[in-house]
Amino acid sequence: MTHPSPSDDEAQRSAELRRMKLTATMLLVGATVVFVVARVLEGDVAGLGFVRATAEAAMVGAIADWFAVTALFRHPLGIPIPHTAIIPNRKDDIGRGLGSFVQQNFLTRAVIEERLAGASLAARLGAWLAEPETARRVADQAGGVLRSTLETLRDDDVQETLETAVAQRVRAVAAGPVLARAIDLAVADGRHQEVLSVLLRKVAEAVEENEDVLRTRLEQETPWWVPDRIDDRIFGRVHSGVQRFLREVADDPGHQMRETLDLRVRTLADQLARSPSMRARADELKEELLDHPALRDWSATVWADLKEALLTSAEDPGSDLRRRLGEAVQSFGVRLRDDPVLQERLDSWIASSAVEVVERSKGEVGDVIASTVARWDASEATRRIELQVGRDLQFIRINGTVVGGLAGLVIYSVGRLIA
Repeated sequence: MTHPSPSDDEAQRSAELRRMKLTATMLLVGATVVFVVARVLEGDVAGLGFVRATAEAAMVGAIADWFAVTALFRHPLGIPIPHTAIIPNRKDDIGRGLGSFVQQNFLTRAVIEERLAGASLAARLGAWLAEPETARRVADQAGGVLRSTLETLRDDDVQETLETAVAQRVRAVAAGPVLARAIDLAVADGRHQEVLSVLLRKVAEAVEENEDVLRTRLEQETPWWVPDRIDDRIFGRVHSGVQRFLREVADDPGHQMRETLDLRVRTLADQLARSPSMRARADELKEELLDHPALRDWSATVWADLKEALLTSAEDPGSDLRRRLGEAVQSFGVRLRDDPVLQERLDSWIASSAVEVVERSKGEVGDVIASTVARWDASEATRRIELQVGRDLQFIRINGTVVGGLAGLVIYSVGRLIA
């Protein structure tokens, strides 16, 4: 269904007003003509007195109601009679009264709650969001909002906020028990043994690859008088022995060295969980980590990467982010459409929010109406109001003509009967 534009509606109302004014005026003219003719012929034609009395009273009624209706909008015949041109003279009072009327009779808790009670806004919203095309459009709009928001954010502020949030969250957690729990989980699953095996093999490889460095170091540490041949023999045995020992421990899951390591690790976990000094030391290390410049560099990198990824996804209609947003919107719409409990909760929230907003701003709404009417030019305000109600007011003139004529007829008839 299409609605006329404001200009078309105004033109239509103006035409209807002119037509009704013409109709009411023609009734007055008709009553006048009938009165004149009846008055002239009254002495010659029997019964014309009734017609003349009816027409005379119709004229009086029509003129009186014309005066009453005209006096609302302007001075009748341009004569500044007191208490005429009521609307132009009291435009501001009318605006304040209208604002107060709307505020007291429409913007109330009872009216809002009654209006929203049967609206089923949540069910309608759910059905709307459950449509795939609607969900896609909402996701597109959400992507645009996300992109605009990201572009307006200052990177330094976000980075500082991210860094502060991470630091606060980490500071709120005692480091000792967390590390102890992590060690317990690693030991329970045997993950530390796998790590140990890898480390031992890497150390053995490092020992083998740095043979020349280690040999030079040994030569520097032994006395000058020890022969080089003895140094070579000692180094060869130690070097091969260390490599062999490291590989033995790395390849043997049941090696005694591993049992010793398990004991040390479990002891460390117990101390981290129970020892005040170890817990304090863990917290000190945590604070050193938080104060390290690398943390700020990390937070900056995280935000830059996250922002770039979000911007790319928000701009790409086929991105996984946009797709997931659409699926989430549609899923929520289906649930809202089919879940009466959720509908009731949402409707209740909408009603309470609407009531709160109305109660807070109804005074401003009244002021807006009053100030808007006050800004109108008096003649413009009169024209607008007359276009809205003038057509119906012309029926007062028509009814006044008809009712006045009937009243005149009754009065004249009663007078004749009495006489």
